[in-house]
Amino acid sequence: MDGVAFRLLELVAAGAGSDELARLAVEEPGSAAAVELALRINATVRGHRRREAELSALFDTAGDLARLRDPDAVLRSIVHRARRLLGVDLSYLTLNDADAGITYMRVTDGSVSPLFPQVRMKMGVGLGGLVAQTARPYTTPDYLSDQHFLHSDPVDDAVRGEGLTALLAVPLAVGDTVIGVLYAADRAAREFTPDEIALLSSLADHAAIALDNARLLAEVSAHSEAVQRAEAAHDRLMDLVLRGGDIAAVAAAVADVLHGGIGVYTTGGGELAHAGLPTSAPAPDAVAASYNSGRATRTERGWVCAVQAGPELLGSIVLTTDTELTDADRHLFERAAVVTALLQLLRRSVAKAEDEVRGELLTDLLTAPDRNPGTLVDRGRHLGVDLTTRHAVFIAHADGVSRRRLAAAAAQFAALSGIHAEQVVLLAQTEAPGALAARVAAALGAQAGCPVTVAAGGPARGPTGLAAAYREAERCLRALLRLGRDGTGASMAELGFIGLVLADRADHAGFIQQTLGPVFDYDRDRGTELIRTLEAYFTSGCSLPRTKDLLHIHVNTVGQRLDRIGRLLGPDWQSPDRILEIQLALRLHSLQAT
Repeated sequence: MDGVAFRLLELVAAGAGSDELARLAVEEPGSAAAVELALRINATVRGHRRREAELSALFDTAGDLARLRDPDAVLRSIVHRARRLLGVDLSYLTLNDADAGITYMRVTDGSVSPLFPQVRMKMGVGLGGLVAQTARPYTTPDYLSDQHFLHSDPVDDAVRGEGLTALLAVPLAVGDTVIGVLYAADRAAREFTPDEIALLSSLADHAAIALDNARLLAEVSAHSEAVQRAEAAHDRLMDLVLRGGDIAAVAAAVADVLHGGIGVYTTGGGELAHAGLPTSAPAPDAVAASYNSGRATRTERGWVCAVQAGPELLGSIVLTTDTELTDADRHLFERAAVVTALLQLLRRSVAKAEDEVRGELLTDLLTAPDRNPGTLVDRGRHLGVDLTTRHAVFIAHADGVSRRRLAAAAAQFAALSGIHAEQVVLLAQTEAPGALAARVAAALGAQAGCPVTVAAGGPARGPTGLAAAYREAERCLRALLRLGRDGTGASMAELGFIGLVLADRADHAGFIQQTLGPVFDYDRDRGTELIRTLEAYFTSGCSLPRTKDLLHIHVNTVGQRLDRIGRLLGPDWQSPDRILEIQLALRLHSLQAT
């Protein structure tokens, strides 16, 4: 082997550059062919070394992905490797936000401008917009003069601020969707080789995998957290049921877990419980859709789920929220509807049992009060009713509604209620039974949608007294219905002389005061003789001349006194019914005075 060839081999083995090899060709004119071969060998070796470095970088990136803990750290590593392997001044990665319609900078390496990392642009703008639309790499030796894509002033200003000239951009794709672009950029004009484009594309594929893995991990984590939250909430709901919790407690628990508002409603839209954000009764069609599908239904403000037991619709549960529900959260909401149905059935069973016990007490109290009064009082105390205190007895009557439904509606006014002898009977503590009967009649009539007549007896205390008050309420009810006063409420005191006649204990003083009280008060306060004038007027057969003779006053004075009486008693005081009551009251007054 001659000396020139040996020297070339030494230079190649030492990793000499192309310039040093070319210098040998000048020094040794006859060595041109050998130097050319050495240059090719040198280029091949350098190419292999570059490929080794590229493969090593890709393996390192794959290892980063396998150990994915921080997606941002992986992306920063990919962008840094792209800059180093391609020998460019700057590399960066942008991502698309389809919902906002923008592209934003995610990672940069080598940037010197403080504004460049903050670049945000509309999707479809710039070199990245072209790459995103075509899903193909694109390279330009001079970005600012290239007219193959849509320019924008903010992006061009950012490029000028960095002093960039040559750019290579490759897409980040997940499936058929381009989610971003990876760039390599130089501040001098440059042509990127196919190998460099392929390398940057491989790094972009790794970046896309990193982003997709991060998304999947986030979804898995969120789902796992939602499942754990739902399981904890389920255990909480079951604990509430087992500890005797009510519907309000269930609403509060679900509202707390789902961070919204929970409302529980009857089939008619009445609110049973509420917790959290405001809610409103759901539209009937939304409840029907949930009932038919057996699943929660989406509404404008949240969700609604039918509360049902088999084919029976018990009501609905409403969720108000501004956020989307995960599958686990939606299942929790639907589970809350099942728990609500269970509690309603339990409450119905308890109420039925209590109604039976209360009904039995009411029947024994009204039919056999003398059999064992002490036992009746003790049974009442167990139900929270003290029968030794004064209670009025009420009977509610209606032709257009079932007795059971009427009894359920009337229970809110009573200390004890039930159905006795085919009648809805109530016991309530009051010293004004007539006024309470009127209020109950009005309220029940509004709820039932038909006239409800309520008669009162008492008040009285003890089993025997309450049984007597019940009989009085029965007579009062018959009188109200015969007088055509359906849909009203009253006691004997409000029935005038009829009540006086029918009552077990005639309240003469009360009747006199109710009938003539304003006239008595006027005479007492002013020293007049209107009562004496009334007595003389009726004694004379309602004749003004004979009345003035009996009183020894002028006929005009009689007329003036009668006008005053009319203003005190009302314009109908001389109607047949009123005259009868007034004359009876005057007669009772005169008997009491003797």
